[in-house]
Amino acid sequence: MAQIQGLAAHAAGAELLPFHYDPGNLGPQEVEIAITHCGICHSDLHLISNDWGISQYPFIPGHEIIGAVAAVGSEVSSFQIGQRVGLGWQSNSCGICEWCMRGMENLCPDAEGTCVHRHGGYADSVRANARFVIPIPDALSSEHTAPLLCGGITVYNPLRTHGINPSSRVGIVGIGGLGHIAIQFARVFGAEVTAFSTSAAKEDEARALGAHNFVNSRESKALKETAGTLDFILSTVNADQDWGTFMQALRPTGTLCFVGVPPSPVTVHAFPLISGLRSISGNPTGSPYRIREMLDVAARHGVKAQTESFPMAKANEAIEKVKKNKVRYRAVLAN
Repeated sequence: MAQIQGLAAHAAGAELLPFHYDPGNLGPQEVEIAITHCGICHSDLHLISNDWGISQYPFIPGHEIIGAVAAVGSEVSSFQIGQRVGLGWQSNSCGICEWCMRGMENLCPDAEGTCVHRHGGYADSVRANARFVIPIPDALSSEHTAPLLCGGITVYNPLRTHGINPSSRVGIVGIGGLGHIAIQFARVFGAEVTAFSTSAAKEDEARALGAHNFVNSRESKALKETAGTLDFILSTVNADQDWGTFMQALRPTGTLCFVGVPPSPVTVHAFPLISGLRSISGNPTGSPYRIREMLDVAARHGVKAQTESFPMAKANEAIEKVKKNKVRYRAVLAN
């Protein structure tokens, strides 16, 4: 069996170095993907630095993968050699628990991360259970679609789960790697979209992406004027905010949903929750079925990530740019 070549972190926060491993025999339910593109997600940076305390070294990061089917296991009949496919955050699940049986494999207690305790997509190939390998619609370009496989589904899933529709008024907090995709999907669903950003310079871009309204969240007066106007607020930022003011922005039965992780605990008063039947929630990626649905929606409505491309060999350079927020809005490595 040919070895898989990639770029691995050998210690917490270390530069990635060339690395190869023997993947062993292809499992009967596995697909091997020859990688053409892999997005750089902030989760990769957290794993490289071991911010979550779950990394094992050496490991090859990367979980926003697009490529061509190179080999299929003996029990796989759903893919053809050469077919263009994608792989996101998750590469396997138990398949038999309550959550898997309900089509919510992303909640499986035995879920396997594509680059957690195994090797991911900053490489020439990767393997995964066929259930988590997703066909890519012809209308979508590989570079602009790779980030949808984690970043895209992370924002699409909560919009769908919370029933966003043409009557909805949606706020998107943060116009970055996640937020710029969230604005597009919320607009596709017919919602009135309000973008919140600490950067006033992003107003034109937010409106071009589909936002109807823009609020500079550094201006407390502008923030307070949103009181009682939104049904759903999706927070994509990894920074502390005045969450009480965002709760006040919700209409009765509204929800504040987190997909970004602020450094401090989120504290809000209980009264707005009680008085208006408001709630706080979160969302972890989405199931393979929901990813397929998202890609179909993206293909039909022209949703795509704004990307900057780097050769795979320059992954370290790309990671540094992402760390410094110098990429608008997603970095993608290409083989």
